[in-house]
Amino acid sequence: MRALALGGAILGIVVLCALVPQLIAPFDPLFFDYNALMAPPSWEHPFGTDQFGRDVLSRTVWAARVDLEIAVLAVAGPMVVGGFLGLMAGYLGGIADTLLGRAMDLVVTFPFLVLVIAIVAVLGPGLTNMYIAIAIAGWVPYARLMRGEVAVVAATDHISAARGLGYGTARILGRHVLPNAVRPVLAYAVSDMALAILLGSSLGYLGLGAQPPEAEWGVLVADGKNFLTQAPWIALFPGVAVVICGLGFSLLGDGLADRMDIRR
Repeated sequence: MRALALGGAILGIVVLCALVPQLIAPFDPLFFDYNALMAPPSWEHPFGTDQFGRDVLSRTVWAARVDLEIAVLAVAGPMVVGGFLGLMAGYLGGIADTLLGRAMDLVVTFPFLVLVIAIVAVLGPGLTNMYIAIAIAGWVPYARLMRGEVAVVAATDHISAARGLGYGTARILGRHVLPNAVRPVLAYAVSDMALAILLGSSLGYLGLGAQPPEAEWGVLVADGKNFLTQAPWIALFPGVAVVICGLGFSLLGDGLADRMDIRR
């Protein structure tokens, strides 16, 4: 319960920053102040300014909106693709299960990050192409988890009774199998959002994710990498934001998993 509460509190602050950044950020994130280039942290600029005089606190707060979008959409794609494939393979078995196994073996042959970078490099940089690449490369864990849960649920007596009553496959899957199998997948997805934040920031740092001048934590860290000795605060505070947000998702996912275990 402590992990659930602490993770929820951390993410509550991040969500607040994403929903109303204009109420928290003291400046426009794109405002150039050439009289305060790389100014150190002060009362006027608590996180300092970057090489263009932009307020680092404001840019860090506004970046929460983009990074939360990355956390949700980068997980939603693999979860939908892998969840659907695992649902069908776990329930139908036979040739469907065999084909899914061979497809998973093919995908996991390639290192995940290398495959994502290769796909984005082919499609071109940008958030949309990044989501497509993650969906192609990251569906395997969701398919495995969903397949295992569905296989257990499909073997229970109430599913056999539903088949005996003549219910169609779509009704059995939608009303009886999926609601009982999806909870562990959702808990895993929340934990996976922490990795999605790190991945999105990494691709932004490499220039393959969000593109400047859009405020995104990985982009902000990349902006400050050349000024670590002169103005370390440019990269420091966005990097801390990545760690804190990832910690929030990890704690929330662990708390949800523990709570489901207690209920079981």
